[in-house]
Amino acid sequence: MISRYETPEMRAIWSNRRKLEIWQEIEVLVCEVRAERGEMPAEAARVIRAKAAFDEARVLEIEDTVHHDVIAFLTNLAENIGPESRFVHEGMTSSDLGDTAFAVQMKESGAVIRAALVRLLDVVRAKAQEHKRTPMVGRSHGIHAEPTTFGLKLLVYWAALNRGLKRLDAAIADVTVGQISGAVGTMVHLDPEIEAEAMRRLGLQAAPVATQVLQRDRHAAFLAALALLGATLEQMAVEIRNLQRTDVHEVEEPFAKGQKGSSAMPHKKNPIISERITGMARVLRGYAHTAMENVALWHERDISHSGAERIIFPDGCHLLHYMLGKMTWLIDGLVVFPERMLENMGRVRGMVFSQTVLLALVRAGVSREDSYAAVQRCAMRVWDEDVEFLDALRSDAFVADHLPAADLERCFDFAFHQRNIDHLFERTLATGA
Repeated sequence: MISRYETPEMRAIWSNRRKLEIWQEIEVLVCEVRAERGEMPAEAARVIRAKAAFDEARVLEIEDTVHHDVIAFLTNLAENIGPESRFVHEGMTSSDLGDTAFAVQMKESGAVIRAALVRLLDVVRAKAQEHKRTPMVGRSHGIHAEPTTFGLKLLVYWAALNRGLKRLDAAIADVTVGQISGAVGTMVHLDPEIEAEAMRRLGLQAAPVATQVLQRDRHAAFLAALALLGATLEQMAVEIRNLQRTDVHEVEEPFAKGQKGSSAMPHKKNPIISERITGMARVLRGYAHTAMENVALWHERDISHSGAERIIFPDGCHLLHYMLGKMTWLIDGLVVFPERMLENMGRVRGMVFSQTVLLALVRAGVSREDSYAAVQRCAMRVWDEDVEFLDALRSDAFVADHLPAADLERCFDFAFHQRNIDHLFERTLATGA
Protein backbone atom coordinates (compact mmCIF):
# COMPACT_ATOMS: atom_id res chain seq x y z
CA MET A 1 0.00 0.00 0.00
CA ILE A 2 1.31 3.44 -0.95
CA SER A 3 1.80 5.20 2.38
CA ARG A 4 -0.10 8.38 1.38
CA TYR A 5 -3.33 6.36 1.33
CA GLU A 6 -2.77 4.69 4.69
CA THR A 7 -4.61 5.85 7.77
CA PRO A 8 -3.06 5.59 11.26
CA GLU A 9 -5.89 3.40 12.56
CA MET A 10 -5.52 0.84 9.78
CA ARG A 11 -1.74 0.95 9.88
CA ALA A 12 -1.81 -0.04 13.55
CA ILE A 13 -4.32 -2.88 13.00
CA TRP A 14 -2.46 -4.44 10.07
CA SER A 15 1.06 -3.94 11.41
CA ASN A 16 3.29 -6.94 11.97
CA ARG A 17 3.50 -5.99 15.64
CA ARG A 18 -0.27 -6.12 16.05
CA LYS A 19 -0.39 -9.55 14.42
CA LEU A 20 2.28 -10.88 16.78
CA GLU A 21 0.50 -9.33 19.77
CA ILE A 22 -2.65 -11.24 18.89
CA TRP A 23 -0.67 -14.45 18.33
CA GLN A 24 0.83 -14.05 21.79
CA GLU A 25 -2.56 -13.42 23.39
CA ILE A 26 -4.05 -16.50 21.71
CA GLU A 27 -1.26 -18.74 22.99
CA VAL A 28 -1.49 -17.32 26.52
CA LEU A 29 -5.29 -17.58 26.64
CA VAL A 30 -5.26 -21.22 25.55
CA CYS A 31 -2.75 -22.01 28.30
CA GLU A 32 -4.87 -20.20 30.89
CA VAL A 33 -8.04 -22.04 29.85
CA ARG A 34 -6.18 -25.37 29.96
CA ALA A 35 -4.83 -24.55 33.43
CA GLU A 36 -8.33 -23.73 34.68
CA ARG A 37 -9.43 -27.14 33.45
CA GLY A 38 -6.53 -28.85 35.22
CA GLU A 39 -4.82 -29.87 32.00
CA MET A 40 -1.57 -28.07 32.82
CA PRO A 41 -0.07 -26.56 36.01
CA ALA A 42 -1.66 -23.28 37.07
CA GLU A 43 1.77 -21.92 37.98
CA ALA A 44 3.00 -22.60 34.46
CA ALA A 45 0.09 -20.57 33.04
CA ARG A 46 0.96 -17.70 35.42
CA VAL A 47 4.60 -17.77 34.30
CA ILE A 48 3.57 -17.83 30.65
CA ARG A 49 1.30 -14.80 31.17
CA ALA A 50 4.04 -12.92 33.03
CA LYS A 51 6.96 -13.73 30.74
CA ALA A 52 5.37 -14.03 27.31
CA ALA A 53 7.04 -11.50 25.05
CA PHE A 54 8.49 -11.22 21.58
CA ASP A 55 10.96 -9.05 19.75
CA GLU A 56 10.01 -8.27 16.15
CA ALA A 57 13.59 -8.11 14.97
CA ARG A 58 14.44 -11.40 16.65
CA VAL A 59 11.39 -13.10 15.12
CA LEU A 60 12.47 -11.96 11.66
CA GLU A 61 16.01 -13.09 12.34
CA ILE A 62 14.82 -16.60 13.24
CA GLU A 63 12.46 -16.65 10.26
CA ASP A 64 15.40 -16.02 7.94
CA THR A 65 16.70 -19.42 9.04
CA VAL A 66 13.54 -21.52 9.55
CA HIS A 67 11.46 -19.93 6.77
CA HIS A 68 8.30 -20.29 8.85
CA ASP A 69 6.79 -17.28 10.56
CA VAL A 70 4.86 -19.10 13.28
CA ILE A 71 7.81 -21.30 14.23
CA ALA A 72 10.01 -18.20 14.38
CA PHE A 73 7.51 -16.50 16.67
CA LEU A 74 7.15 -19.54 18.95
CA THR A 75 10.92 -19.89 19.17
CA ASN A 76 11.30 -16.30 20.28
CA LEU A 77 8.39 -16.67 22.71
CA ALA A 78 10.11 -19.72 24.25
CA GLU A 79 13.36 -17.78 24.61
CA ASN A 80 11.52 -15.32 26.84
CA ILE A 81 9.26 -17.72 28.77
CA GLY A 82 11.76 -20.43 29.58
CA PRO A 83 10.96 -24.08 30.52
CA GLU A 84 7.22 -23.46 30.86
CA SER A 85 7.09 -22.78 27.11
CA ARG A 86 6.70 -26.52 26.60
CA PHE A 87 2.99 -26.03 27.27
CA VAL A 88 2.66 -23.33 24.60
CA HIS A 89 1.06 -24.32 21.27
CA GLU A 90 0.37 -27.84 22.52
CA GLY A 91 -2.19 -29.51 20.24
CA MET A 92 -2.38 -26.43 18.02
CA THR A 93 -1.33 -25.72 14.44
CA SER A 94 -0.11 -22.61 12.67
CA SER A 95 -3.52 -21.71 11.24
CA ASP A 96 -5.04 -21.76 14.72
CA LEU A 97 -2.88 -18.73 15.34
CA GLY A 98 -2.92 -17.19 11.89
CA ASP A 99 -6.60 -17.47 11.04
CA THR A 100 -7.79 -16.51 14.51
CA ALA A 101 -5.55 -13.45 14.62
CA PHE A 102 -6.71 -12.63 11.09
CA ALA A 103 -10.30 -12.69 12.38
CA VAL A 104 -9.41 -10.22 15.12
CA GLN A 105 -7.76 -7.90 12.60
CA MET A 106 -10.76 -8.05 10.26
CA LYS A 107 -13.11 -7.35 13.17
CA GLU A 108 -11.03 -4.37 14.28
CA SER A 109 -10.64 -2.96 10.78
CA GLY A 110 -14.33 -3.55 10.09
CA ALA A 111 -15.17 -1.41 13.11
CA VAL A 112 -12.95 1.41 11.80
CA ILE A 113 -14.53 1.20 8.36
CA ARG A 114 -18.00 1.12 9.87
CA ALA A 115 -17.39 4.30 11.86
CA ALA A 116 -16.14 6.06 8.71
CA LEU A 117 -19.18 4.86 6.76
CA VAL A 118 -21.55 6.15 9.45
CA ARG A 119 -19.85 9.56 9.24
CA LEU A 120 -20.34 9.58 5.46
CA LEU A 121 -23.99 8.57 5.83
CA ASP A 122 -24.54 11.51 8.18
CA VAL A 123 -22.92 13.96 5.75
CA VAL A 124 -24.82 12.64 2.72
CA ARG A 125 -28.12 12.78 4.62
CA ALA A 126 -27.48 16.37 5.71
CA LYS A 127 -26.59 17.45 2.17
CA ALA A 128 -29.62 15.61 0.77
CA GLN A 129 -31.94 17.36 3.22
CA GLU A 130 -30.33 20.71 2.43
CA HIS A 131 -31.13 20.23 -1.26
CA LYS A 132 -34.35 18.27 -0.84
CA ARG A 133 -36.20 20.74 -3.08
CA THR A 134 -33.37 22.03 -5.25
CA PRO A 135 -34.75 21.36 -8.74
CA MET A 136 -32.57 19.87 -11.44
CA VAL A 137 -33.12 17.79 -14.53
CA GLY A 138 -33.07 14.04 -14.32
CA ARG A 139 -31.19 12.39 -17.15
CA SER A 140 -31.63 9.00 -18.77
CA HIS A 141 -29.20 7.86 -21.48
CA GLY A 142 -27.48 11.19 -20.78
CA ILE A 143 -30.53 13.02 -22.21
CA HIS A 144 -32.85 15.32 -20.28
CA ALA A 145 -35.80 13.34 -18.89
CA GLU A 146 -38.01 14.84 -16.16
CA PRO A 147 -37.40 17.23 -13.25
CA THR A 148 -35.98 15.77 -10.06
CA THR A 149 -34.13 17.36 -7.13
CA PHE A 150 -30.48 17.26 -6.19
CA GLY A 151 -31.50 16.13 -2.73
CA LEU A 152 -33.33 13.12 -4.12
CA LYS A 153 -30.23 12.17 -6.11
CA LEU A 154 -28.20 12.23 -2.91
CA LEU A 155 -30.91 10.30 -1.06
CA VAL A 156 -30.52 7.46 -3.57
CA TYR A 157 -26.81 7.32 -2.69
CA TRP A 158 -27.61 7.44 1.04
CA ALA A 159 -29.87 4.41 0.60
CA ALA A 160 -27.14 2.52 -1.27
CA LEU A 161 -24.59 3.35 1.44
CA ASN A 162 -27.08 2.26 4.09
CA ARG A 163 -27.46 -1.10 2.34
CA GLY A 164 -23.69 -1.26 2.27
CA LEU A 165 -23.63 -0.71 6.02
CA LYS A 166 -25.96 -3.65 6.53
CA ARG A 167 -23.83 -5.85 4.26
CA LEU A 168 -20.72 -4.73 6.13
CA ASP A 169 -22.28 -5.64 9.48
CA ALA A 170 -23.18 -9.09 8.14
CA ALA A 171 -19.69 -9.56 6.70
CA ILE A 172 -18.01 -8.55 9.97
CA ALA A 173 -20.17 -11.08 11.80
CA ASP A 174 -19.21 -13.69 9.19
CA VAL A 175 -15.47 -13.26 9.78
CA THR A 176 -15.60 -12.76 13.55
CA VAL A 177 -14.85 -16.45 14.08
CA GLY A 178 -11.69 -18.24 15.11
CA GLN A 179 -10.50 -21.78 15.64
CA ILE A 180 -8.29 -23.92 17.84
CA SER A 181 -9.07 -27.12 15.99
CA GLY A 182 -5.68 -28.66 15.23
CA ALA A 183 -3.89 -29.91 12.16
CA VAL A 184 -6.94 -31.07 10.19
CA GLY A 185 -9.81 -29.67 12.25
CA THR A 186 -10.59 -32.80 14.27
CA MET A 187 -9.80 -31.28 17.69
CA VAL A 188 -8.10 -34.53 18.61
CA HIS A 189 -5.55 -32.92 20.93
CA LEU A 190 -7.58 -30.11 22.51
CA ASP A 191 -11.23 -30.34 23.54
CA PRO A 192 -13.83 -28.07 21.89
CA GLU A 193 -14.53 -26.37 25.23
CA ILE A 194 -11.00 -24.94 25.21
CA GLU A 195 -11.57 -23.43 21.79
CA ALA A 196 -14.95 -22.01 22.78
CA GLU A 197 -13.66 -20.32 25.93
CA ALA A 198 -10.52 -18.95 24.25
CA MET A 199 -12.64 -17.48 21.43
CA ARG A 200 -15.03 -15.92 23.94
CA ARG A 201 -12.17 -14.15 25.67
CA LEU A 202 -10.91 -12.92 22.31
CA GLY A 203 -14.34 -11.54 21.41
CA LEU A 204 -14.86 -14.12 18.66
CA GLN A 205 -17.16 -17.03 17.94
CA ALA A 206 -15.74 -20.51 17.47
CA ALA A 207 -16.21 -21.78 13.93
CA PRO A 208 -18.68 -24.70 14.05
CA VAL A 209 -16.33 -26.74 11.88
CA ALA A 210 -13.07 -26.13 10.08
CA THR A 211 -10.29 -28.02 8.35
CA GLN A 212 -6.83 -26.77 9.21
CA VAL A 213 -8.07 -23.37 8.10
CA LEU A 214 -11.24 -21.33 8.35
CA GLN A 215 -13.20 -21.60 5.14
CA ARG A 216 -12.47 -18.73 2.80
CA ASP A 217 -16.03 -17.99 1.72
CA ARG A 218 -16.19 -15.93 4.93
CA HIS A 219 -13.21 -13.87 3.87
CA ALA A 220 -14.52 -13.49 0.32
CA ALA A 221 -17.82 -12.16 1.70
CA PHE A 222 -15.90 -9.57 3.75
CA LEU A 223 -13.95 -8.28 0.77
CA ALA A 224 -17.06 -8.40 -1.42
CA ALA A 225 -18.81 -6.13 1.08
CA LEU A 226 -15.87 -3.71 0.90
CA ALA A 227 -15.87 -3.85 -2.90
CA LEU A 228 -19.61 -3.18 -3.08
CA LEU A 229 -19.18 -0.15 -0.86
CA GLY A 230 -16.39 0.94 -3.17
CA ALA A 231 -18.73 0.51 -6.13
CA THR A 232 -21.29 2.82 -4.48
CA LEU A 233 -18.58 5.40 -3.84
CA GLU A 234 -17.61 5.06 -7.50
CA GLN A 235 -21.24 5.58 -8.53
CA MET A 236 -21.27 8.82 -6.55
CA ALA A 237 -17.87 9.86 -7.91
CA VAL A 238 -18.82 9.26 -11.54
CA GLU A 239 -21.96 11.36 -11.12
CA ILE A 240 -19.97 14.19 -9.55
CA ARG A 241 -17.47 13.99 -12.40
CA ASN A 242 -20.28 14.26 -14.95
CA LEU A 243 -22.01 17.09 -13.14
CA GLN A 244 -18.70 19.01 -12.88
CA ARG A 245 -18.05 18.88 -16.63
CA THR A 246 -17.72 22.41 -18.01
CA ASP A 247 -20.76 22.09 -20.25
CA VAL A 248 -22.86 20.88 -17.27
CA HIS A 249 -21.20 22.55 -14.23
CA GLU A 250 -23.97 21.89 -11.72
CA VAL A 251 -21.62 20.90 -8.89
CA GLU A 252 -17.94 21.27 -8.16
CA GLU A 253 -15.49 19.51 -5.87
CA PRO A 254 -13.98 21.69 -3.13
CA PHE A 255 -11.01 23.61 -4.51
CA ALA A 256 -8.55 24.74 -1.86
CA LYS A 257 -6.79 28.07 -1.79
CA GLY A 258 -3.49 27.63 -3.60
CA GLN A 259 -4.61 24.42 -5.32
CA LYS A 260 -3.70 24.06 -8.99
CA GLY A 261 -5.61 21.98 -11.50
CA SER A 262 -3.21 21.67 -14.42
CA SER A 263 0.48 22.10 -15.09
CA ALA A 264 -0.34 23.69 -18.46
CA MET A 265 -3.76 25.38 -18.10
CA PRO A 266 -4.16 27.70 -15.12
CA HIS A 267 -7.97 27.83 -15.46
CA LYS A 268 -8.54 24.13 -14.73
CA LYS A 269 -10.49 22.84 -11.71
CA ASN A 270 -10.54 19.09 -12.17
CA PRO A 271 -12.60 16.49 -10.20
CA ILE A 272 -9.44 14.73 -9.06
CA ILE A 273 -10.83 13.17 -5.87
CA SER A 274 -13.79 11.68 -7.72
CA GLU A 275 -11.43 10.31 -10.35
CA ARG A 276 -9.17 8.86 -7.67
CA ILE A 277 -12.11 7.15 -5.96
CA THR A 278 -13.22 5.73 -9.31
CA GLY A 279 -9.83 4.14 -9.90
CA MET A 280 -9.55 2.79 -6.36
CA ALA A 281 -12.95 1.11 -6.64
CA ARG A 282 -11.56 -0.91 -9.54
CA VAL A 283 -8.71 -2.12 -7.35
CA LEU A 284 -11.15 -3.16 -4.62
CA ARG A 285 -13.16 -5.23 -7.11
CA GLY A 286 -9.95 -6.96 -8.14
CA TYR A 287 -9.21 -7.79 -4.52
CA ALA A 288 -12.71 -9.23 -4.08
CA HIS A 289 -12.17 -11.42 -7.13
CA THR A 290 -8.89 -12.70 -5.69
CA ALA A 291 -10.62 -13.47 -2.38
CA MET A 292 -13.14 -15.59 -4.25
CA GLU A 293 -10.33 -17.43 -6.02
CA ASN A 294 -8.96 -18.26 -2.54
CA VAL A 295 -12.06 -20.23 -1.53
CA ALA A 296 -11.04 -23.44 -3.31
CA LEU A 297 -8.03 -24.87 -1.43
CA TRP A 298 -6.59 -28.36 -1.72
CA HIS A 299 -7.97 -30.93 0.74
CA GLU A 300 -7.74 -29.68 4.34
CA ARG A 301 -5.35 -26.88 3.50
CA ASP A 302 -2.78 -25.40 1.21
CA ILE A 303 -1.20 -21.94 1.35
CA SER A 304 -2.07 -20.64 -2.12
CA HIS A 305 -4.36 -18.12 -0.42
CA SER A 306 -1.85 -16.90 2.12
CA GLY A 307 0.42 -14.67 0.06
CA ALA A 308 -2.49 -13.00 -1.67
CA GLU A 309 -4.32 -12.37 1.59
CA ARG A 310 -1.32 -10.56 3.05
CA ILE A 311 -1.83 -8.00 0.28
CA ILE A 312 -5.54 -7.82 -0.48
CA PHE A 313 -6.93 -7.57 3.05
CA PRO A 314 -4.68 -4.88 4.54
CA ASP A 315 -4.71 -2.95 1.26
CA GLY A 316 -8.46 -3.37 0.81
CA CYS A 317 -9.18 -2.06 4.29
CA HIS A 318 -6.71 0.81 3.85
CA LEU A 319 -8.22 1.73 0.48
CA LEU A 320 -11.86 1.75 1.51
CA HIS A 321 -11.16 3.65 4.72
CA TYR A 322 -9.29 6.27 2.72
CA MET A 323 -12.05 6.42 0.08
CA LEU A 324 -14.75 6.88 2.71
CA GLY A 325 -12.82 9.74 4.29
CA LYS A 326 -12.29 11.44 0.94
CA MET A 327 -15.92 11.09 -0.10
CA THR A 328 -17.04 12.49 3.26
CA TRP A 329 -14.79 15.51 2.72
CA LEU A 330 -16.02 15.88 -0.85
CA ILE A 331 -19.75 15.76 -0.09
CA ASP A 332 -19.41 17.99 2.97
CA GLY A 333 -17.65 20.67 0.94
CA LEU A 334 -19.41 20.09 -2.38
CA VAL A 335 -20.21 23.33 -4.21
CA VAL A 336 -23.73 23.20 -5.67
CA PHE A 337 -25.01 25.60 -8.34
CA PRO A 338 -28.85 25.64 -8.20
CA GLU A 339 -29.07 28.45 -10.77
CA ARG A 340 -27.00 26.41 -13.22
CA MET A 341 -29.28 23.43 -12.63
CA LEU A 342 -32.29 25.55 -13.59
CA GLU A 343 -30.42 27.02 -16.54
CA ASN A 344 -29.52 23.57 -17.86
CA MET A 345 -33.07 22.34 -17.43
CA GLY A 346 -34.26 25.36 -19.41
CA ARG A 347 -32.08 24.44 -22.39
CA VAL A 348 -34.74 22.04 -23.66
CA ARG A 349 -37.36 24.79 -23.40
CA GLY A 350 -39.81 22.94 -21.19
CA MET A 351 -39.73 19.51 -22.82
CA VAL A 352 -38.97 17.93 -19.43
CA PHE A 353 -42.73 18.25 -18.80
CA SER A 354 -43.71 16.20 -21.85
CA GLN A 355 -44.95 13.17 -19.90
CA THR A 356 -47.05 15.37 -17.64
CA VAL A 357 -48.75 16.84 -20.71
CA LEU A 358 -49.17 13.38 -22.23
CA LEU A 359 -50.93 12.11 -19.11
CA ALA A 360 -53.08 15.24 -18.86
CA LEU A 361 -54.39 14.55 -22.37
CA VAL A 362 -55.03 10.91 -21.48
CA ARG A 363 -56.98 11.96 -18.39
CA ALA A 364 -58.94 14.35 -20.59
CA GLY A 365 -60.20 11.35 -22.54
CA VAL A 366 -57.74 11.20 -25.45
CA SER A 367 -56.25 7.81 -26.35
CA ARG A 368 -52.66 7.27 -25.29
CA GLU A 369 -51.59 6.79 -28.92
CA ASP A 370 -53.13 10.08 -30.07
CA SER A 371 -51.85 11.90 -26.98
CA TYR A 372 -48.32 10.63 -27.54
CA ALA A 373 -48.40 11.63 -31.22
CA ALA A 374 -49.59 15.15 -30.41
CA VAL A 375 -47.01 15.77 -27.65
CA GLN A 376 -44.19 14.29 -29.74
CA ARG A 377 -45.22 16.48 -32.70
CA CYS A 378 -44.90 19.57 -30.52
CA ALA A 379 -41.60 18.36 -29.03
CA MET A 380 -40.11 17.88 -32.48
CA ARG A 381 -40.95 21.50 -33.25
CA VAL A 382 -38.89 22.52 -30.22
CA TRP A 383 -35.92 20.51 -31.50
CA ASP A 384 -36.28 21.71 -35.11
CA GLU A 385 -37.59 25.26 -34.78
CA ASP A 386 -36.13 26.35 -31.42
CA VAL A 387 -39.49 27.36 -29.96
CA GLU A 388 -40.74 27.01 -26.39
CA PHE A 389 -42.48 23.71 -25.72
CA LEU A 390 -45.42 25.44 -24.04
CA ASP A 391 -45.85 27.72 -27.07
CA ALA A 392 -45.74 24.75 -29.42
CA LEU A 393 -48.45 23.04 -27.38
CA ARG A 394 -50.62 26.17 -27.23
CA SER A 395 -50.48 26.56 -30.99
CA ASP A 396 -51.35 22.92 -31.67
CA ALA A 397 -55.04 22.70 -32.54
CA PHE A 398 -55.42 19.12 -31.34
CA VAL A 399 -53.91 19.89 -27.92
CA ALA A 400 -55.91 23.12 -27.60
CA ASP A 401 -59.16 21.28 -28.37
CA HIS A 402 -58.65 18.76 -25.58
CA LEU A 403 -56.70 20.62 -22.88
CA PRO A 404 -57.78 24.02 -21.49
CA ALA A 405 -54.97 26.60 -21.20
CA ALA A 406 -55.04 26.59 -17.41
CA ASP A 407 -54.71 22.77 -17.27
CA LEU A 408 -51.86 22.93 -19.76
CA GLU A 409 -49.96 25.53 -17.74
CA ARG A 410 -50.35 23.48 -14.55
CA CYS A 411 -48.33 20.72 -16.25
CA PHE A 412 -45.28 23.02 -16.05
CA ASP A 413 -45.40 23.47 -12.26
CA PHE A 414 -42.28 22.27 -10.39
CA ALA A 415 -44.34 21.83 -7.23
CA PHE A 416 -46.31 19.05 -8.89
CA HIS A 417 -43.11 17.15 -9.58
CA GLN A 418 -42.00 17.50 -5.96
CA ARG A 419 -45.31 16.51 -4.36
CA ASN A 420 -43.98 13.16 -3.05
CA ILE A 421 -40.46 14.25 -2.11
CA ASP A 422 -41.23 14.38 1.63
CA HIS A 423 -42.71 10.89 1.50
CA LEU A 424 -39.65 9.52 -0.33
CA PHE A 425 -37.32 11.04 2.26
CA GLU A 426 -39.33 9.75 5.20
CA ARG A 427 -39.68 6.26 3.73
CA THR A 428 -36.02 6.00 2.81
CA LEU A 429 -34.51 7.42 5.99
CA ALA A 430 -36.70 5.09 8.03
CA THR A 431 -34.64 2.17 6.64
CA GLY A 432 -31.47 3.39 8.40
CA ALA A 433 -29.32 0.62 9.82
